[in-house]
Amino acid sequence: MTKQEQTEFEKKVLEQFLSGKSLFGEDGAFAPMLKNVLDKALQAEMDGHLNETERLEKNKRNGVRSKTVKTSHGNIEVNTPQDRNSTFQPEIIKKRQTILQDQLSEKIIGLYGLGMSYRDITAHIKEMYDTDISHNVLTQITDQIIPDIEQWQNRPLESMYCIVWLDAMHYKVKVDGRIQSKAVYNILGVNKDGYKEILGTYISESEGANFWLSVLTDLNNRGLDDILIACTDNLKGFSEAILSVFPKAEIQKCIVHQIRNSLKYVASKNHKEFMKDLKKVYRADTKALAERELTELDDKWGEKYPVVLESWKNNWDELTTYFEYTKSIRKLIYTTNIVEGYHRQIRKVTKTKGAFTNDMALMKLVYLATKNIQKKWTSPLHNWSLTVQQLYIKFGNRIKLDLDTGTSAS
Repeated sequence: MTKQEQTEFEKKVLEQFLSGKSLFGEDGAFAPMLKNVLDKALQAEMDGHLNETERLEKNKRNGVRSKTVKTSHGNIEVNTPQDRNSTFQPEIIKKRQTILQDQLSEKIIGLYGLGMSYRDITAHIKEMYDTDISHNVLTQITDQIIPDIEQWQNRPLESMYCIVWLDAMHYKVKVDGRIQSKAVYNILGVNKDGYKEILGTYISESEGANFWLSVLTDLNNRGLDDILIACTDNLKGFSEAILSVFPKAEIQKCIVHQIRNSLKYVASKNHKEFMKDLKKVYRADTKALAERELTELDDKWGEKYPVVLESWKNNWDELTTYFEYTKSIRKLIYTTNIVEGYHRQIRKVTKTKGAFTNDMALMKLVYLATKNIQKKWTSPLHNWSLTVQQLYIKFGNRIKLDLDTGTSAS
């Protein structure tokens, strides 16, 4: 480079720097340098490829093919070497790759995980980097996390979780050109150290005990051998599915679900009075007192609403497990509020989606949202040191604790 060319280059760099324009982007002062680095890297890959194949197959170079690659700095044209046998598979920029694996891909995945639509992401990238990206390319980029999802879905679990909440969300997904409702099954557990963790996420056509059985079997195959308390909604056959895989688990059916289901069969004009009487049942201090209140509830309302009272009596043992514990533990297990709180955070991310193109599109967003949510789960549940010792007193050596410190043993 001559002195005059050097001066002009420095002037261009300064102007672009002060204007805020990317120095590496299209027409940027440093763009030729980045292009040169990428071209040389591709040539080096070709050299290595020919060293392996030339002697055996008499392979040779066959010119180059130019293509435009999108980066966080803008578009750059690179020259990919070609070989006569068409066996060269570059790694730094793969044959059909149009996005350089840099922070632009990470940025796109991050925006997608926050619930932004492809249209909004395209507009954002255009504004920030002056780069146009099609929906197909965006799909290719977000598909990069599929191996991470598969690894996460199959990761080993701890052998025991103290409390596990099981519940499902429902979404619309396109299947063969038609919109179908799909259930997203989520299992949230608390380990013996008091930390929350999503144990698994599964997608099926509908929520049912049979599919829950396959979910529980998968958890067992991944190393989960014991659940102390399983908190569920009132799905028929759910308890049997849990106990068939984890026979020692105590079942607590969600009181809130039971109340909602009950009110469906109570005339609206009686809701207020019925609820006043029902609260005396589930807010009683002891199970014995709750049973007396249930009898009085039956005497007053049983003739008018026999289906409702029959449901409470049939499910009584699994609706009242929480009476065996102190109030701090009761708050944790008498509803599925903890997993429903997680679901509310997921819905904040997915609320802009009318229908997902397929199951994996749904799974990708739920997975990314879950990873963001779990970043905040950095502390044990409130007063867990006292809670876990109470659980130890009840469940004994199913929890291994150092009672001198009140912490779980290593």
